[in-house]
Amino acid sequence: MGSKKPDPIDVEVGQRIRIQRLATGLSQSELADRIGVTFQQVQKYEKGANRVGAGRLTQIANVLNVRVSSFFEGRETIDRVARQGFQSPLAALAQPYAYRLLRAYTSISDPELRRTIVEFVEQLTLRPLDLGGLREDPTERRH
Repeated sequence: MGSKKPDPIDVEVGQRIRIQRLATGLSQSELADRIGVTFQQVQKYEKGANRVGAGRLTQIANVLNVRVSSFFEGRETIDRVARQGFQSPLAALAQPYAYRLLRAYTSISDPELRRTIVEFVEQLTLRPLDLGGLREDPTERRH
């Protein structure tokens, strides 16, 4: 039997759960404990692998202190972005460390420094980073 691809709306709801969880500062385990499931189940919800039922979504919204409707708002904009061939902003924000990076970035008040950071990160995407010997070869031992 082949693996069934998750429904795009389930994936989007999962991404929104992840973003709200990160914004609240909860771990997957903490959210799981508060809604009575395992952290693996929360992982599946966040990836869209398992559909979140209405009752469970209500529990999650209550724990995260958001409205249930917040998991569905802005669909038209996301659909428009996808039709233009761009990645969903939710998918980008749901990537590991993306929320932390954005939170740190927004705490920088200097606009010139912000521009420099964006340009630096954009340059990193164009070519692999050469750490110039900063990475140690695990097979070499210094004596």
